[in-house]
Amino acid sequence: MKLALFFFAYFAYAGVVMAYLPLYLAARGLGAGEIAFLVALPYLARTFAPAAWGWVADATGVRRGIVVFSCAAAAVCFAAIPHVAGVAGIGWLVAGLALLSAGAIPIVEAITLASLAGQIGRYGPIRVWGSVGFIVATFGGGVWLDHWPPTTLPPLLVAMSLFALVVALALPAGPRRMSPGGDAPRISNGVGALLAAGFCMSAAHGTLYTFFSLYLERAGHGGAVIGSLWTLGVLAEIVVFLALPVLFRRHSLSTILLASLACAVVRFLAIGWLPASLWVLVPAQLLHAATFGAFHAASVAAVHRLFPESAQARGQALFSSLAYGAGGAAGALIAGWTWQAWGPAVAFSASAIAALAGACFAWRLRRFGL
Repeated sequence: MKLALFFFAYFAYAGVVMAYLPLYLAARGLGAGEIAFLVALPYLARTFAPAAWGWVADATGVRRGIVVFSCAAAAVCFAAIPHVAGVAGIGWLVAGLALLSAGAIPIVEAITLASLAGQIGRYGPIRVWGSVGFIVATFGGGVWLDHWPPTTLPPLLVAMSLFALVVALALPAGPRRMSPGGDAPRISNGVGALLAAGFCMSAAHGTLYTFFSLYLERAGHGGAVIGSLWTLGVLAEIVVFLALPVLFRRHSLSTILLASLACAVVRFLAIGWLPASLWVLVPAQLLHAATFGAFHAASVAAVHRLFPESAQARGQALFSSLAYGAGGAAGALIAGWTWQAWGPAVAFSASAIAALAGACFAWRLRRFGL
């Protein structure tokens, strides 16, 4: 229950940041290119910060302490952001936030999987509470913004970060046994293909995570509709997490990854070319069940299977760094460039191409017993 509550608390404030930080930055007068740059900074930081925190966690055994520190750093940075002016100043703060808070989720993922005694199907019913937190935050955030301006978001984020910190204090401490920090996890061909597929999927989501709220706003949708569409996607994700025990019994991890990437191709083409139609946006958001929910769960399970017990935190952190970090940064930067050069439809089409490339790597995973 403590792990589930932490996922709820963490993804609540992460949901507000993902869905509404671009609106906050736009309200402060920043342009599309500047917003894309600032959104990309946390992804750039996560290309190496989670791996560093994972090494520290495995080497020292102080997993809970790192998670508590990450939440405290988030609260401080959110409190400071209204008092920092200019793209450079905000950029330094956003980068600092990403560097200092990047260790939380990969380490909690490792703690969670270690507590399941090899029954990885039980991961879904725990991780689903992160999705519930995301839903509460994104829907509530949309309603909030229908009544108050985006500049009121930082105090809300401070409170949410402090709640996550309190919950983190109650997390399982984890084993105090320390693993040799100097032994780098071996990057096999299977690990390489998994990392490449993860990189492509995260890059494919770059346009969505950077511009989705702005795109919908410009297409004429209000805050409640925007929040509801974010919420709908995560509701679909919840169904997948609850169904994971059955899903993992019936399908291989490589099949789940490949199907998720195929769904991403369809999803991003639909959003990019028909943003005004709720008849298109609703099914497209339901595909979030596959493009994030199923893909993330299968990826975490694959990392757990491919890395030894002594390198679990480093394995999860490595995937977070290269897939979510480097892939997310590339996706956000490409989104900003294509958005300004050719418009939103081309930006979302580039996302579909990235997902198609990822499917090629996921196909290769069949050779490695996944």
